[in-house]
Amino acid sequence: MGVLTAVAGQVIVPPAVLSELSEGRSRGVDLPRLEGLAWVTVRTPVGAPAASLIADLGPGETQVLRLALEMPGAVVVLDDACARRVAELRHVPLTGTLGLPIDAKRAGFLAAIKPSLDQLQILGFRLAAQTRAAVLKLAGEREEE
Repeated sequence: MGVLTAVAGQVIVPPAVLSELSEGRSRGVDLPRLEGLAWVTVRTPVGAPAASLIADLGPGETQVLRLALEMPGAVVVLDDACARRVAELRHVPLTGTLGLPIDAKRAGFLAAIKPSLDQLQILGFRLAAQTRAAVLKLAGEREEE
């Protein structure tokens, strides 16, 4: 996660995301434990102004968006299409999981993103072959490298 902190600086996670990670670990998925990491701050959203806009989202996406609305300028990491659309409608800056290694490579923190994509897939991250090829192309890499 050193690359994440180098690219993102401060990482703020709502409790619902911790619960989702815990649930995944209980199902046998090798997911990180964020609790107690010095570079992660757990923060519960205090307001609910966006609740009506995001009723169809899961608790993790909902809390991430609520926190973003409370913290102008925060960049959220969202992969869910509906959550990304809500973020765009609310003018919340966003990236996706696949954007993080691209940003890290552009900033000089990674020499290549292919190993990161491989690790994500080992962890169960669904990544279509054409999406993988497009991400590698954005990073200036090819599959056979």
